[in-house]
Amino acid sequence: MIRALVFDVFGTLVDWRSGVARAFRASGVAGNPEELADDWRARYRPILAEVNEGARPWGNFDALHHATLSDLLAERGIDASEAQRRGLVEAWHRLEPWPDVPPGLEALRHRRAVATLSNGHLALLLDLARHADLRFDCLLSAELARAYKPAPAAYLTAARLLGVAPGELMLVAAHPWDLEGARRAGLRTAFVARPQEYGPGSPVRADPDADESVTWLPELADRLVD
Repeated sequence: MIRALVFDVFGTLVDWRSGVARAFRASGVAGNPEELADDWRARYRPILAEVNEGARPWGNFDALHHATLSDLLAERGIDASEAQRRGLVEAWHRLEPWPDVPPGLEALRHRRAVATLSNGHLALLLDLARHADLRFDCLLSAELARAYKPAPAAYLTAARLLGVAPGELMLVAAHPWDLEGARRAGLRTAFVARPQEYGPGSPVRADPDADESVTWLPELADRLVD
């Protein structure tokens, strides 16, 4: 039995690309906003791996985003003030949800506990949930495990804190690498398609090993009822 659901957030529940591109556009920083957003996001997994491997000290998402943004600007020879950089980092706290997310979360909450399980830190998740008016039973973060997904500790800490066995917990995510990490930790998994995460021409993704694969969250609610 699946007793609880945990959700990846960036890309799965919220549209990071549109929000971050909009922030670049408003900031006055030179360059193509969508291209800059994509380049910034591409630096996300490598810096998390550095933290997990001990090559970089622990830092929350704001600190890591500031570091990767500084690298991006330096490599492209783009000038930006500290105020502009802080504003761009803050943009990750105010992202819009995909249209199916609010009704999907409500449908899923009728039968099971729902929580975040994001690499974003708790203060960031709180801001996102309040900005987008998303309802969760609790907010969980890799920050609580001091290990970023896909490290097993992130998933197992979530199961422990929710008081369920790993096999009773399902991760819902749009990213096969995240789902694979959850399966290695013993969780059940659900893949939700987000074909516009990277805008028009986004790469097609699928996860044939997921327990469920859906196109939107209300469909997952129907599947789990069945």
